[in-house]
This record gives sequence, structure tokens and C-alpha cells, in this order.
Amino acid sequence: MKKLKVGIIGFGNGRIFHAPFIDAIEELELYKIYTRNEESKRIANELYPQTQVVSETRDIFEDDDVELVVISVPNTYHYSLAKEGLESGKHVVVEKPFTITTEEADELIALATDKNLFITTYHNRRFDSDYKTINKVLESKELGRLVEFESHYDRFRNFQRENAWREEKQPGSGILYDLGAHLIDQALALFGMPEQIYADVRIQRDGSQIDDNFEIILYYDSDLKVTLKSGMLVKAKLPKYILLGHEGSYVKYGLDPQEAALKEGRLPRNCDNWGVEDKTIWGERITEKDGSQLIKSEVGDYREFYQNIYDVIVNKVDPIVKPEEGRDVIYIIEAALKSNLAGKRINIK
Repeated sequence: MKKLKVGIIGFGNGRIFHAPFIDAIEELELYKIYTRNEESKRIANELYPQTQVVSETRDIFEDDDVELVVISVPNTYHYSLAKEGLESGKHVVVEKPFTITTEEADELIALATDKNLFITTYHNRRFDSDYKTINKVLESKELGRLVEFESHYDRFRNFQRENAWREEKQPGSGILYDLGAHLIDQALALFGMPEQIYADVRIQRDGSQIDDNFEIILYYDSDLKVTLKSGMLVKAKLPKYILLGHEGSYVKYGLDPQEAALKEGRLPRNCDNWGVEDKTIWGERITEKDGSQLIKSEVGDYREFYQNIYDVIVNKVDPIVKPEEGRDVIYIIEAALKSNLAGKRINIK
């Protein structure tokens, strides 16, 4: 078995969403971690004592043993560091959003193709328990022809965090590039590119410099309307998903449990019920034929993303998250910003 040595650049988000899953894949070796933060260095050494912790990105890019680099840094550095990784001969995984502009995304994809390397975006929410369940619900055809799909990703934080780059007004900041990237990717993976888009993007919190609320509506030629909503002032428990079809409906509350488990310090390598939802947040399907039924949620597991990355690089299988799909998310974000500015629907070319 070939082991693939991995270097992570950035150990803030990387500590939560990347290192635990790379470490849990037998075929991957968490070989190096780049961080300049002293507390992050301490945590990295404590959690992964066999991993080298370095203070310069060149210690990863110039290391011939490193074959895969994970970019987990503020959005403004995604393009430049991903490009440097490719130019160094490394395969690259970029934390979402892929880039800030479609031009940057296209350039990275072309560069990877030219160098026969693989690059993709960490759209881990494809491996959420609730999203995987939605796929099963749609595949069952029990709802009949779908006419409306609504997805929420809400939080309650009525203040701005200090010294947080996500709260700073700069290119690629704001909730649309953050939580919006997840919702858009899921919608495009389910339904493809829409015909039209309408977006309402707002700043709702006092003193906020970045967008912290949005509603996006994607219109499809099959008369399907897809609504994506996210906000930072949502204290109430709203549905995560609402699906309406000719034969019935499906409503789902609650979130995939993986993020909460990670933030509590639990790790997939030593948790027997990783990604298993509590029955209290299973979704409900209501049809004329069968009435109301609880639908057992699928098991979520972000390890599937990194297992697929290994198989793409070593075994030449097809990627689950294609680089072009990461690029399409940025295209929709740009279209949403144009729609919001114009105050009307715009066509998706």
C-alpha cells in the first residue's frame, strides 16, 4: 500500500476540519503542519506527535516527500498558496471557497491540468448526514416531482468576534463566501446549474462590516425553485431542509453532528458512532400514500472526502468533488452579488 504524505498549511480551521480526517485514513500520513501561532504549535505537537510542525510554507512546498498540500488559511490567500503548491509539483486541496473569483479558479484548474496534478475544494458538507439523507429521499421518488427545495444554514452571533479575519471587510469575506459556499455546492450537486438567480444579501448586525444574511433563489427550467438562506441572527430552531413535491413533503431539523463533536475534542479515529444523528432530529416525510414517517438519517463522515482524494491520486478514480464544481460555486456567488446589486433576477449563462 502506498502511503501519501500530506502537508497542512494553516492549523486554525485545519485543526478542526482537516487534520482529524487525514489522520484517520490509513493510506494518508499527516506529515507536516505549517503554523506560526505558538498555541497552535503546542496543540499540533500534542495531538500529532509524529507530525513535523514547521514555521515556513517553503518547508512544505520544497519538501519532495510531500505529495498533497491542504490549504486552510484565510480566503484571500487561497489562490496564491494553491498556485504555489501546484508550481511545486503538489496535488492540492483548498478549503472552501475555492477562490475569490472565477478567473482565479480557472487559472488554477488550467495549471493543475498542465502539470498533470489534481486540485479540488474541500466541500465536506457533501458528506453531512442530513445532505446524504436528502439524496436518498430524492432518489426514492416518494415526493413525486419536486417543485420547491429550501435549505438553511443559520447561526446566532449578534456581535463581531475580535481579531477574526472573517469579520474584516476584504475580498472574499462575509457569510456568502463562507456558509453560502456550502449551501450553493449542495444545491449544484443535487440539481446542476440553474437558469436564473435572484439574491438578497444584507448586513443585519449592528456594527458589522460584512454581509451576514442572504437569501438566494435558483430557478430551474423544470419549474423547480431552490431557496438557500443563511443568517447570523437566527436564535429559533428553523428547518434545515424543506422539500415540497407533487406527492408529499419532507422536513428536517438539526445539523450533522460532526462539527459539534470536533469542537468538543472528539476525533473520528476513536469514536464508534461517528457522524450518527440522534433520532430526535431525523427528518419527517409526509405523503398521501403513507402519511407521516420518520426517515432515519444516513451516517455522515468527512473521512469519505479524504479517502476519495487518495483514490483519485493513487488509483485514478473519479473525484467526488470535481475542481470545476468548486469553480461553479464561485460563479454562482459572483452572480448572486450582481443580482443583489441590480435588485432583480439575472440569467445564468
